[in-house]
Amino acid sequence: MSRALVLGGGGIAGIGWELGLLSGLAAAGVDVRDADLVVGTSAGSIVGTLLRTGADLEQAHTAQLGPVPATERAVDFDGAAFSATLAEVLAGATGEQDARARIGALALRARTMPESERRAVIGGRIGAPEWPAARLVVTAIDTADGEFLAIDRDTGVPLLDAVAASCAVPGVYPPITIGDRRFMDGGLRTPTNADLAAGCDRVLVVAPVGGVGGLLGPSLDEELATLRREGQAHLVLADDAALAAFGTNPLDPATRGPAARAGRAQAERVAEEVRAFWT
Repeated sequence: MSRALVLGGGGIAGIGWELGLLSGLAAAGVDVRDADLVVGTSAGSIVGTLLRTGADLEQAHTAQLGPVPATERAVDFDGAAFSATLAEVLAGATGEQDARARIGALALRARTMPESERRAVIGGRIGAPEWPAARLVVTAIDTADGEFLAIDRDTGVPLLDAVAASCAVPGVYPPITIGDRRFMDGGLRTPTNADLAAGCDRVLVVAPVGGVGGLLGPSLDEELATLRREGQAHLVLADDAALAAFGTNPLDPATRGPAARAGRAQAERVAEEVRAFWT
């Protein structure tokens, strides 16, 4: 029986929530680190990398509760304004890839922190690890043409570069240069890209936020339907308490602690249903 863990995007708050949830599940005897495949998008690429490269879950959760590292930088982010900007950019798009390419053009012209600084931020979260032996897939999108990529160790892309690209929210953080191409957040296709786990017998999807689908990619419901054609899928979305902890700016490092605590509390409520599914 093959099992996959899908970790979705959700900003710095999403990282905290996922680490709180997964550490809480492990503390309850439900350790999902033995998945055959881990798919990480944006925040999920951070958490997936930590899981696959041997980070101690309890320590990773505790770190979210401590002081914000000096490498983390607060940014202004207004979700409603961001959505409105995307709606303007997407007007007239002819398909999913064209829609993503339009956002890529927005990302390329935005004034953001230097790319080197952003790489340092990501390095502060995950170090500079090599790709693990256990399968890890990280998602990103080419800013030039909107191509969606599932990056793994066979692509030859350094893991730090892949994760930095997956976390490059357009208009907020700089696209990441890999070779002669520049990449942005894989969550622009869907927040989870859960359909990459199609073919696995059981897929656990852990998502700070769900996706409604549209011009950029399939909805979460469509992804789950794809997974269930060949196997089983179980979804854990952030609950109301966790969403409240995320606040209005999930990219604010101050959300780390509250989100991690909310994830840990939610783990207590969902541990038995996840255990029944996973084992």
